[in-house]
Amino acid sequence: MSIIITGAAGFIGSNFILNYSNLVSEKIIGFDKLTYAGNLENLKTIKDSTNFKFIDGDIVDSELVANLLNKYQPRAIINFAAESHVDRSIIAPDVFMQTNIMGTYSLLEEARKYFISLNKNNKNNFRFLHVSTDEVYGTLAINEPPFREDRKYMPNNPYSASKAASDHLVRAWHYTYSLPVLTINCSNNYGPFQLSEKFIPLCITRALQIKPIPIYGDGKQIRDWLYVIDHCNGILTVLEKGIIGETYNIGGWNEKTNLEVAQKICELLDELKPRCDGNSYQELITFVKERPSHDRRYAIDASKIYNELGWKPKENFETGIRKTLDWHLDNESWSYIHSHDYQYLHNNDFS
Repeated sequence: MSIIITGAAGFIGSNFILNYSNLVSEKIIGFDKLTYAGNLENLKTIKDSTNFKFIDGDIVDSELVANLLNKYQPRAIINFAAESHVDRSIIAPDVFMQTNIMGTYSLLEEARKYFISLNKNNKNNFRFLHVSTDEVYGTLAINEPPFREDRKYMPNNPYSASKAASDHLVRAWHYTYSLPVLTINCSNNYGPFQLSEKFIPLCITRALQIKPIPIYGDGKQIRDWLYVIDHCNGILTVLEKGIIGETYNIGGWNEKTNLEVAQKICELLDELKPRCDGNSYQELITFVKERPSHDRRYAIDASKIYNELGWKPKENFETGIRKTLDWHLDNESWSYIHSHDYQYLHNNDFS
C-alpha cells in the first residue's frame, strides 16, 4: 500500500511530503502537473529515496489517475492540487475552473471506482482527504467570531468559488457513493518554498532586493496566519483520527493585518540582515491600488480539531516568521528566481 499526494511539487504539497517522509517509511507517490507553481527542486532531498516516486501528470486526466490508483493501490489520497492565487483567478478564471472543479471531479470519480474494487479491510482503511481554504466562507466583519465548520459558504472571487465547488463535490461523493472523505479548510499558510506571488514571500523577496514592498489599499486586511508545517501535521492528524465525512478547520490562531505582517518582516530583517545604507526596510513599504473583491478579514476557529482530535499549532507568528526568514536568507537564490510574479500579474514598475 502507499499514499498518493497530488500537487506534490507545490508549496504545501512539497512541505507535506518532506515532513511525512521523515515520520514514516510508507511509499509516497507524488503527482503534479508542474505548472509555474510546481518545482521539483522542492523535493530534491528525497528524489532518490526508494520510498518516493514522482509522476508528472494532470489530475484532470482521468485515465492517468485510474492507472495510478490501480498500479500503486493507495490507502489514501491527499488532494493538494489547486490553482490558488486570487489575483490570477481574477485575470484568468478558466484554469481555476478546470483544475479546482474538474480536477477534483476526476479524482473523486476515479477514487470511487477504485474504492469499489477494494476488499472489506482495505475499504475500511481508505481515505480521500481534500485540502481546501477558509476563503470559501467569504469575509468577516472586524467584530465577527472566526469561521466555524458550519459557516455558510459565501465565496467572493473566482478562486474561492472554484474551491467551494470542489468542497461540495467532495461532500456529494461521500453522501451519494459512501466514499470515505475528509475535508480541511485552512487559513493562510506561510513558510519554505512559497512563491512570491503570495504576500509573505513577496514582502521578503522585495525587501531583500531593496525594492518597494506593495501593500494593497490601507493594509488593514486581516488574515489568520498558519505555519506550513503546523498545517501539514494538522492534515496528518485528520487523516489518522478524523471522522469520515467531517470537515475540520485548521488555523494558526494568529490574526494579523497585512501591514502588521510587512512591518514585522522588516523589523526582523533589520535585525537579521541590516541594510548596507543603515536604513530600515520599513521605508520600502508602499501602498498600492486596492484589488477587486479583496476580502477584509479571514479567521479560523480551530476548536473542533483541538477538542476532537487533539491538534493545535506549535508555532506562533513570531516563531514561524523567524523560521521562514531564516529559510529565505539561506535560500536567496531560490527566492530570487521566483520573485517576478508580482510585476507579471499587476504590470506595475516597482524597480
